[in-house]
Amino acid sequence: MGTSPEAHEKPAEQVEVLQALTRVLAGVALRSMDTLHGAVTLPQYRMLSVLAEDAPARSSAVARALGLDASSVTRLADRLVAAGYVTRGSDPGHRSVVTLQLTPGGKQLVNRVQGWRQAELTRILSRLTPRDRTLVTTTLRQVVNAAGEGYGLALGPPLPL
Repeated sequence: MGTSPEAHEKPAEQVEVLQALTRVLAGVALRSMDTLHGAVTLPQYRMLSVLAEDAPARSSAVARALGLDASSVTRLADRLVAAGYVTRGSDPGHRSVVTLQLTPGGKQLVNRVQGWRQAELTRILSRLTPRDRTLVTTTLRQVVNAAGEGYGLALGPPLPL
């Protein structure tokens, strides 16, 4: 019984494949922004994405999720409020706390990008055999689990090697 060619791959070759996958996924993410025809910038879209996951959200929580300082979040929010994609509010229990929430227009932008990404990833996966799709899904789920819960959802300092 022979071993598969993958069993002889060196760690550097395995990492290179993951780096290539990262480039593909980053390409999908960046190309999806074209569906917005310049309506928002990438940093603004990132804020919309955070708000789509957790809204209304305190501006301080948005800043943490984006790895930005409060003044940067305020400037991003100002532009998104002016464009009609976000509304500001306050926490009834703490009037000094600013909350942010998507408007229907903001939700529509996020849904458009997410829909395009889903369609593009489906197109890419459809080029694989059903068996390979299952194998890829199982393996990538293991990679996601190995990275740890929440990895990639919030920015943080690089982890020490």
